[in-house]
Amino acid sequence: MRHNLLADAMITIKNAENVGKSECLVPNSELIKNVLDTMKKAGYIDGYRLNKRDISVVLSGKINSCRSISPRHSCKYTEFEKFEKRYLPTKLMGIIILTTSSGVVDHREAKEKKLGGKLLAFVY
Repeated sequence: MRHNLLADAMITIKNAENVGKSECLVPNSELIKNVLDTMKKAGYIDGYRLNKRDISVVLSGKINSCRSISPRHSCKYTEFEKFEKRYLPTKLMGIIILTTSSGVVDHREAKEKKLGGKLLAFVY
């Protein structure tokens, strides 16, 4: 029984990248699709295909680490630097994915739009 689908998906992607696979299957959910869209836009995955029960993620080999952030901290757009220091190795490397009032975006796009939200995951 799964309790945190996003955490399961991020760990599956990380393990598949570490082994060197070109594809992996993650659970199907609307939140995971939005997170994968953000990862694709940032260039960390090549794409994904929807199946009936799962999502097949096409990996690009660019992910060193990716994890779900739990608990999901609320964050103002002025507080991103604190969380960048906590979750990313350097300021210019990686993205923090968060959910905002205008959808799931990375922290750079949220800074530009001056949006805050809840932190979901990080990738670098």
